[in-house]
Amino acid sequence: MHLEIDNPADYRAALYIRLSKEDESEGPSQSVQNQDSLLRAFVQQHGLCVYDTYIDDGWSGTNFDRPGFRRMIADIEAGKVNMVLTKDLSRLGRDYILTGHYMERYFPEHRVRYLSLLDGIDTGVDSTANDITPFRAIMNDMYAKDISKKIKSVKRDQQRKGLFIGGKPVYGYKMHPTEKNRIVIDEAAADVVRRIFAMALDGMSCRSIAMTLSEAGVPTPAVYANLPVARRGAHSGRWSGERISEMLQNETYIGNMVQGRMVKISYKSKKCLRQDRRDWVVVQGTHEPLVDPETFRSVQRLLDSRRRTRSRTYDFLLKGLIFCHECGHPLAVVNRKNAKGDDVLYFVCRTYQRDTRAGVCTCHAVKEQAVTRAVLAEVRAACRAALDPGRLLPIAQAEEQDTGRRRAAQGRAQAVQGEIDRLTAHLDRLYADRLNGLLPEADFTRLWDRIQRERTQLEEKRQAWERRQKSAGCRGDRAQDWVRRFVETAGTNRELLVRLIERVELTEEKEVILRFRCAPPDDAAEDKTAGRGTSPQAAVFLPGGRLP
Repeated sequence: MHLEIDNPADYRAALYIRLSKEDESEGPSQSVQNQDSLLRAFVQQHGLCVYDTYIDDGWSGTNFDRPGFRRMIADIEAGKVNMVLTKDLSRLGRDYILTGHYMERYFPEHRVRYLSLLDGIDTGVDSTANDITPFRAIMNDMYAKDISKKIKSVKRDQQRKGLFIGGKPVYGYKMHPTEKNRIVIDEAAADVVRRIFAMALDGMSCRSIAMTLSEAGVPTPAVYANLPVARRGAHSGRWSGERISEMLQNETYIGNMVQGRMVKISYKSKKCLRQDRRDWVVVQGTHEPLVDPETFRSVQRLLDSRRRTRSRTYDFLLKGLIFCHECGHPLAVVNRKNAKGDDVLYFVCRTYQRDTRAGVCTCHAVKEQAVTRAVLAEVRAACRAALDPGRLLPIAQAEEQDTGRRRAAQGRAQAVQGEIDRLTAHLDRLYADRLNGLLPEADFTRLWDRIQRERTQLEEKRQAWERRQKSAGCRGDRAQDWVRRFVETAGTNRELLVRLIERVELTEEKEVILRFRCAPPDDAAEDKTAGRGTSPQAAVFLPGGRLP
C-alpha cells in the first residue's frame, strides 16, 4: 500500500464498504469493521477529508444496484464527492464489465479519483497496478461465477433431499419453528385450502370458488403474507380463478416438496425464467399433507375435463383491438344461442366476467357483428375521404398535361411506323431478287439479317410508345379502381385494419369509440374527431344487441 496524496485538501472522500455472504467465507478480514478501520487509517495518515461512508452489507458484487453504492453515485453527480476509496477492487464490484465502466469511464468523466488500497490502484496517477486492473476485474468476476456455481450446486442438492430453500412456504404452510429447511401446517390458512379443494370436488369452477372466497372476505395469499402490491387495480385484494387453479394443481398439498419452478438466467441477473414441469424437483413425502391423494387426483380429473371443453377459441376481426371504455381491459367474446338456435357471439367485459358480483364494472354485452359492422362502416368512410379519386387523378394524369410533348410523341411514332414500312418493302425486294437469281446467297443472308434487326428494334420502340400512350389514357379509371379495391378490402383485411385503427372502445351505453392511428382528411376531421387524447376518434351508437 504505497499510495501517496500530494494535495489532500482538494479531495472530499467517500469510503465504500461492501460485504456479501460469499465474502464471509474468506475470513473475518473482509468484515465491515475491518474494512472501515483500514480505510480510516489511510485517511488519517494522509489527512483526507471524509464526506461520508457508504456501506452495503449483504450485497453481491455482481449487482451494482446496491443502496449504498447508488447513494454514493448520487453524491458524486451532485459534486459532493471527488474521491472513492475501497479496501480492494472486489469491494467495488465483481462484474468486470461494470467495474471497468466505472473505473475507466464513469469516474474519469466525473473527475473522481479512485483508490484501491490493497491492490495499489490509483486512477490519479500512471502506474503498473493500473495497467493490470482489467485482469484483476476478470479474476474477481471468475471468482463470483465460481461461487455462484457452488451455491447453485448446494441448493440443488438440498432440493433433491426435499429440504425447503425458498423464501416463503406455499399458502397453507409455514416454516418450522425450530428445524431449518422444514415446513409445517399453518392451521389458519390450511382450513381455507381444504375448503377450496372441497368446493372444487363439489364441481365448482375456479372462478366461482374465487368469487365465493372474495365475497366471504377471506384474505388472499398475498394479503395473508403481508406482501407488498406493486400496482393496485380493480382486483387487488380479491381472489382470482388463476390463483385457485394453480393451488388445485400444486402437489405440495399432498405432502410432496415441489421446487425448481423458476431458474435465474445467470449469476449477473436477477431475472428468472419459468421451468418446464419435467425440470421441476419433486420429492415425495417430505411434510404433512393437507389433502389426501385421492381427493387431489379427483380434482385434477375435473380440471382436465373443463380444460378439454373450454379449449375452443373464437376468431373475430377486432381481436386485440377492442377494449372496455370504463375499465380499460380487453373485451372477451361469449357464444349464445338465439331464438333460432344459431350461435351468436357477444362482446363482454372481462373484468365483469371475471368477478360479476364484485360490481367493479358492467357487462357491456353487445353483438360482435353489430360492433364490427359499425367499425367497418367508419373505416370505409375514412378510406373514401382519404382516397378521393379526385385527389389521385391529377397525379395519374400528370403526363397528359403537356400537350406539346404528347403531339411530339405521336409524330415520332408515325415516323417510326413509316420507317418500318420502308424496311418491310426493302425485304420484299431482296426476297424477289434472291428468287430470280439476281442476288447471291451470302449477300442475301447478310442483308436480310441486318434489315430484319433494324425493323425489330423499331417495332419494339413503337409498341413501347403505344403502351405508354394507352396507360396515360386509362390512368383515371385505374385511380378509381385503386380506391374501390382499397375500400372493399378494409373490411376483410385484418392487417390493413390494424394499420388504420389503434384502439376500439365499447361503452355501456352501446357507443363505439374508434381511435385511428393517423388523422382523417381535413374535410372529415371536424365531424370525426372527438378531441380527447392525441389520436383522432370517431363515435358510433349501436341499435340494440344486448344479451338477454
